[in-house]
Amino acid sequence: MITAGDFRNGVTFEMDGNVVSIIEFQHVKPGKGAAFVRTKIRNVITGAVTEKTFNPNDKYPTAYIERKEMEYLYSDGDLYYFMDNETYEQTPINSSVLGDNFKFVKENMTCKVLSYKGNVFGVEPPNFVELEVTKTEPGVKGDTATNTLKPATLETGAEIRVPLFINEGEKIRIDTRTGEYMERA
Repeated sequence: MITAGDFRNGVTFEMDGNVVSIIEFQHVKPGKGAAFVRTKIRNVITGAVTEKTFNPNDKYPTAYIERKEMEYLYSDGDLYYFMDNETYEQTPINSSVLGDNFKFVKENMTCKVLSYKGNVFGVEPPNFVELEVTKTEPGVKGDTATNTLKPATLETGAEIRVPLFINEGEKIRIDTRTGEYMERA
């Protein structure tokens, strides 16, 4: 059991039959009246984000989310196949479970598969990936001084914005959480 007074970012617990994770929390102690905890919570199954206030003495059962390292093998239609690195067992996961940042994952990359009581509800790609630029406009000499960005297509098919000095065939590092260009690899 966890009390609302012990809430921290990333804590998962069961509430009203749902599993929720805390995104933001704030302990508020007004000058007049009782203290309370203001939170932003995400339903880990559906992904819905809501704001809710709690009494600091409220108790909730802790939910244990299993995070397992698995290697992405291939896709077949709407199913994406992942292999457990320990048992070599293959698990098909529906494309509806994958997030928007999965577009940066290529075959044989290791991801974290999130499950609750055996039901897979999410896939976390690595925070940083190195991918090759397959299509972009050529850079012009002298275009490195400004902070201007141009569109580029990566080897996974994802499109991002990169600085003007990046050319086709170069490997770049991308932050999958924000989808932004970080640096040359």
